[in-house]
Amino acid sequence: MTICSYSFEEYVERVRSFHGHPAPGVIIGGFMVDLACRHLPGGVMTDALCETAKCLPDAIQILTPCTIGNGWLKVVNLGRYAVTLYDKDTGEGVRVAVDPIPLEGWPEIRDWFFKFESKNGEDLGILMAEIEEAEGSYLSVRYVKVADTVLHGTKRRAGFTVCARCGEAFPLSDGLLCLGCQGDPLWQASKKKAFP
Repeated sequence: MTICSYSFEEYVERVRSFHGHPAPGVIIGGFMVDLACRHLPGGVMTDALCETAKCLPDAIQILTPCTIGNGWLKVVNLGRYAVTLYDKDTGEGVRVAVDPIPLEGWPEIRDWFFKFESKNGEDLGILMAEIEEAEGSYLSVRYVKVADTVLHGTKRRAGFTVCARCGEAFPLSDGLLCLGCQGDPLWQASKKKAFP
């Protein structure tokens, strides 16, 4: 068994190094990415669409050239544990998701996935052994074509201006105010002095 050319143990070490610990979600994500890659034709330049912000994006970044930073990985947080790898030009690709029906045959993974037990109540060793043994047998695969809005996205680099409210630069195409000032703020200013 390999996960995109890594042995299970090698992949777990890659996850530990990248993610900080061998998170079950990133390990399962490795099986998902591997399965998607095996169903894609060779030589295709792919992008990735991830439907959760938890753990799975790290598996994609570990195993493919698709990263959030280079823009080849798009995370649309629908709360579904699913990844689509697709041809950058045509949008045709493969979607892999956790299938709850075969997951019933893997009680440790099922209980972890559906949060039937608290983190404190789960035995990570037993869970990891079951993840390795299952080899992703509870995953579903289907061929898809991503929506044009995903494939072509929004071009935002037409130029920059300065926000009238916060005074920071932002893309002209966002309007008169930056997106941060148009919506809920991500932070509030502190009364502490700035670092020297």
